[in-house]
Amino acid sequence: MSAMYRITSSVILGSALLMAACEDPAKGKTAAQVSEPVEAAPVAAPADTVVHTFEFSEDGSKLEFVGAKVSLKHDGGFEKFNGTVEVPGDDVTKGKVKVEIDLASVFSDAEKLTGHLKSEDFFHVEKFPKSTFESTSVKAAGEPGKYDVTGNLDLHGVTKSITFPATIAVQGDTVDVNAEFKINRKDFGIVYPGMPDDLIHDDVVIKFAIKGKKKAG
Repeated sequence: MSAMYRITSSVILGSALLMAACEDPAKGKTAAQVSEPVEAAPVAAPADTVVHTFEFSEDGSKLEFVGAKVSLKHDGGFEKFNGTVEVPGDDVTKGKVKVEIDLASVFSDAEKLTGHLKSEDFFHVEKFPKSTFESTSVKAAGEPGKYDVTGNLDLHGVTKSITFPATIAVQGDTVDVNAEFKINRKDFGIVYPGMPDDLIHDDVVIKFAIKGKKKAG
């Protein structure tokens, strides 16, 4: 009886550990709204409004992701990217965000996976070396500093409009933009399933912490 108890306990404990290891990191994260690409809505600003341009890159900013398969999760990101945040006066809702990502600079927590991410199964960096995002609207989200950002994301040869929540703060000569949300990789034609007994989750968590510095002049 005691041996049976030990076996049963081991099975239960093993199952519990497996379930804990398989927790989907995208679970509970806000999903970006995805639709066909749209043109930027015209935003009127007084003619004498000064447009402040803030520049950012991997130097001082982070652009990361978290993906997972049934057995475990992987953290990664991009080592090379750049962009701008334009803010007319101090009105963020009239602003614009542009980002360009060097997909060949992808990295992960496993060297073998990093190489695989560059292949045709995932980013296919030889054919699609860059990914870009350009906002089409920035709307206040009810709380100070919180916004819903909409823009066209070009990834893996597919362009979609996505909307995600972000915090944006302009302080003197700097702007901070932070966000964390999930996208479905299959919306962008990245459909590699993984192994039959270790499938890859469709949702990928995107998170970034951007710190832009005001462009001289």
